[in-house]
Amino acid sequence: MSLLVCGSLAYDTLLTFEDRFQNHILADQLHKISTTFLVPHMRREFGGCGGNIAYNLAMLGEEPLLMTTVGEDFAPYRAHLKRFGVNDKYVRTVRGEFTPQLFAISDRDANQIMALHPGAMTHAIINHIADVEEPIELAIVAPSGHSGSVQHCEELAAAGIPFIFDPGQELPLFSAEELHRLVGLASYVTLNDYESELMRERAGLTVDVMRGMVDAVIVTRGSKGSEIYTPDTVHHIPRVQMPNKPLDPLGCGDAYRAGLLYGISRGLDWIVTGRLANILGAIKITAQGPQSHFFDWDIITDLYAGSYGEPWPLA
Repeated sequence: MSLLVCGSLAYDTLLTFEDRFQNHILADQLHKISTTFLVPHMRREFGGCGGNIAYNLAMLGEEPLLMTTVGEDFAPYRAHLKRFGVNDKYVRTVRGEFTPQLFAISDRDANQIMALHPGAMTHAIINHIADVEEPIELAIVAPSGHSGSVQHCEELAAAGIPFIFDPGQELPLFSAEELHRLVGLASYVTLNDYESELMRERAGLTVDVMRGMVDAVIVTRGSKGSEIYTPDTVHHIPRVQMPNKPLDPLGCGDAYRAGLLYGISRGLDWIVTGRLANILGAIKITAQGPQSHFFDWDIITDLYAGSYGEPWPLA
């Protein structure tokens, strides 16, 4: 049985601002903002939610299937994915388009300002769940274009395949009615703390409402760890203390989601699953770029024992 990742692939241009955004933005003048951030450091990385999730799953020993659309400039990224054992059978090239491009500026407090050119992602609807020949055990619908995300959620539900709905930065693109419908189709919903507030404001979907609609709602809270809400219990998962300082938050949420997919598919309990997901996110934040970090099971088990005072239960 396979794990299916529906989500974008992108080239990430990562820029570092050495001060704090708040020192250069007038909060009462946002309606006419015009400012420049000097960014002396720049890198280009492989990214996109789907690619980031699949990269982390591959390091966990999984062979995820990746479903998305890319542009004619995709060849270097394809070679990168193949090196890590990600199955790109359902990655389709759209002629005349660029692979999505993300431009992200991070300040010294790890806050981010991002701009995304969707490129080939706007054609995600050319992919269909019925195209997948392998049996799917569990899927995630991460940001991959509004229409594509809606279609993949509907097709997974129609096929009876459990999936995680991860609206991410695309959440503002969905109407309130769409959010209610997609949450109702999903088995799990995952959000960060800001997205959980936006979900409440835009659709009236509080965490308490959603936990009555799905098997679990997972909310990441940065340095405060994460919380997993099931219909009858809340699991508070403390953060992982890393020996190295945080360098780059981009891709941390996607690493976390890879841990969720692994834990759910392996039948691990929610506490163990949440701890594993926290560990992957913590490892990622100590490396520059969303796909430049490395881990193996020795690193994971050491961090699990050191952070939570218990041995990894599957050792």
